[in-house]
Amino acid sequence: MRNMNNSKICPILSAKIMSQSQEELPVIVQLAYKDSKLIDGIKNLSTRIKSNLPLINGVACNLTTNMIYKLSNSPEIQYISFDSKVYTQLDIAIPTIEGSIPIDMGYKGEGITTAVIDTGIVLHQDLVRPNNRIIDFVDFINNKSTPYDDNGHGTHVAGIIAGNGYSSRGKYTGIAPESNILAIKALDNEGSGNTSTIIKAISYVIETKDKYNTKILNLSIGSPANNSYKKDPLCKAVTEAINSGIIVVVAAGNNGPNERSILSPGINPKAITVGAVDDKRTINPMDDSIASFSSRGPTNEGLLKPDIVAPGVNINSLSSTKLDGYSPLSGTSMASPLVSGTVALLLNKYGDLKPEEVKKKLLGSCVDLNDSRETQGAGMLNLKLLFAEDNNPYENGRFPKHTDLKEDFFENIIILLIVLFLLDSPRH
Repeated sequence: MRNMNNSKICPILSAKIMSQSQEELPVIVQLAYKDSKLIDGIKNLSTRIKSNLPLINGVACNLTTNMIYKLSNSPEIQYISFDSKVYTQLDIAIPTIEGSIPIDMGYKGEGITTAVIDTGIVLHQDLVRPNNRIIDFVDFINNKSTPYDDNGHGTHVAGIIAGNGYSSRGKYTGIAPESNILAIKALDNEGSGNTSTIIKAISYVIETKDKYNTKILNLSIGSPANNSYKKDPLCKAVTEAINSGIIVVVAAGNNGPNERSILSPGINPKAITVGAVDDKRTINPMDDSIASFSSRGPTNEGLLKPDIVAPGVNINSLSSTKLDGYSPLSGTSMASPLVSGTVALLLNKYGDLKPEEVKKKLLGSCVDLNDSRETQGAGMLNLKLLFAEDNNPYENGRFPKHTDLKEDFFENIIILLIVLFLLDSPRH
C-alpha cells in the first residue's frame, strides 16, 4: 500500500480508498494556493471534471486511487474530500413563536429575497398571486428554465418563508408573506445531491446577490460532519457567503436524539443552525419540547450547536402537486425557514444588518424550554421578544436573559394567591 498524507484526506474518502482500492472516486480537491498550476494537471489526469469551484479554490472531479495518493503528498494540495451526498432534512408553528407580532407592526418582508437551495419550486398560487414573487429559478440538476419541483421539499420550505395564504384565505401564511424567493434546484427528485453542486449553487447566490437583493440563504439540507469546519468544503462555501454579507440559516439535522449529531454545514460557527421543536399543536409554549429527531450538539470540535430552535413538527405549507393545496411535513428542514422568514422581517425593521448582528438579535430573543444548551441552543425563537422596542441584545455587550414562560406562569400564580390572601384577610 502506498503512503498517503492522511491529514489531507477526509475520513470517508480514506475509508473508501481502503475498501475499494481500484475504483475511481468522486472527490473535491482544494488547492493550497490561488492560481496554482496544479489545477490544470488535475484536469488532465481526471477521467471526469464535474465543475470548477473557485469559491473554495477547488475542483470537483473523479480521480483514481493512485492519483489521490500522489496528490495527497503535494504541498500545493490543501485537502481532498469525498464529494458526499447532501440530503433534505425531513423526518400551528407561527402562533407558537408569536409570528403575527411583526406582521401587525407592518413588517412583511417586502423587497427582501431569500435564496432557497433545495429540490426546486412550483408556481403555487401563494407565491405567484396576486404578484409573482419567485424572482428567479435556476436548475443545476436538469438545466430546465421553467420552475418545477419533482420532490416537493423545496416548495414546502419556500412556503414557510414567503407563502401569502392566497389559497387558504390567510390560514396558512408564511412568516414573511411579501418577501421574494430565489429558487435554486440543486437536489434531485429523491431529495439528494452532491456537495459540489450545492457549492456551485452557493456561488450563484453570491454572484447575483445585488441583482436580486438576496439577503438570506436557507439551507434545509445536510451531510454527515466528518471533517473540521475549517476543511469541510460545504462549510467553507457557507463562510464565503456569510463574508459577502448574506445571512445563512441551516438545518441542524434529523439525527437526534444522539449527541454530536449536527450535520454539515450546521457545524459552521458563523451559520445560524436551527433545531426543531414539537409544539404539540398548541399555541402555548409551556408544553413544547425539542423534537426527538432534532440533532444535538456539541459538534465534533466541541462547538455549541444548535444556535436556536423553532417549531418543526407537522408544519403545514405549500404542496407541489396541487397549486392551491397544502401538506404537513416535519423536520429541522421546516424549522429553518421559520428563522429565515423571521430574518426577512428583521431586515424590514432595521434595514441592512450584518450577519453577526442578526444572529445576536435572534439569540437574544428566545424562550427557554428548560433543556440543555446542546439540545435547545439559546432557546425557541420568539418574535414578540425580537420585535419589542426595548429589546437590545447589545446592551452591556451581553444577551438579555431568556424569557422562561414556565417560570413566569408560576410566578403569576403565586402573585395571584398573595393578592387573594390579602383581599380575604381582615382589615385593621
